[in-house]
Amino acid sequence: MKRSEINQIIRYFEALIQRHGFALPPFLSFTPQEWATKGHEYDEIRDNMLGWDITDYGSGDWSRVGFALATLRNGNQHNPKYKKVYAEKLLMLKEGQHSPMHFHWTKSEDIINRGGGVLIIHVYNDDGNGELAGSDVLVNSDGRSYYVPAGTGVELRPGESITLWPHQYHDFDVKPGTGDVLIGEVSMCNDDNTDNRFLEKVGRFPEIEEDEAPYRLLCNEYPPACE
Repeated sequence: MKRSEINQIIRYFEALIQRHGFALPPFLSFTPQEWATKGHEYDEIRDNMLGWDITDYGSGDWSRVGFALATLRNGNQHNPKYKKVYAEKLLMLKEGQHSPMHFHWTKSEDIINRGGGVLIIHVYNDDGNGELAGSDVLVNSDGRSYYVPAGTGVELRPGESITLWPHQYHDFDVKPGTGDVLIGEVSMCNDDNTDNRFLEKVGRFPEIEEDEAPYRLLCNEYPPACE
């Protein structure tokens, strides 16, 4: 991806967040120049990959297959220094964009439509061999529990949520004609390095062509702490 595209996406994401009245933690507005002055008091952000995250899953076409994320808080199961057992994210899915089918080995999460269009999440069980099972899928949504056939697209309107359990395959789409969606995620600790199982092989962090200066640093780009 070009840095100019990433900058444009983050600006658009910030505007969507503001439009839906969600206030961001201060560190998400730090410039690259400000990050160069930050000491070890911000190690929690560096170590737990808080902040902006843009992925095209290796597709080369973010507008078709991709996600924009902002991790607001996160613990770390691999570092006893950090005691939080939970994480929270904001995500943006644009109309016409798709996030691929995957599950998490250990993480349970609530996915919440925070505003905008209608979010569609197709759900399957894992068959035990990493493939899609044909069995009915348990849906837990805002206090209601029920079963749906494998592959059902569960629709979430603003304010609605779904709980996704380990080994429960899911993807993300937007119902055509309803507009971009601001998504919330409240979950156990997030570890994108070891806890994601995608149905098809995908990339994670894009290779970046530096055609302009970064507007915000991504969560894997922070410089070492300033001594």
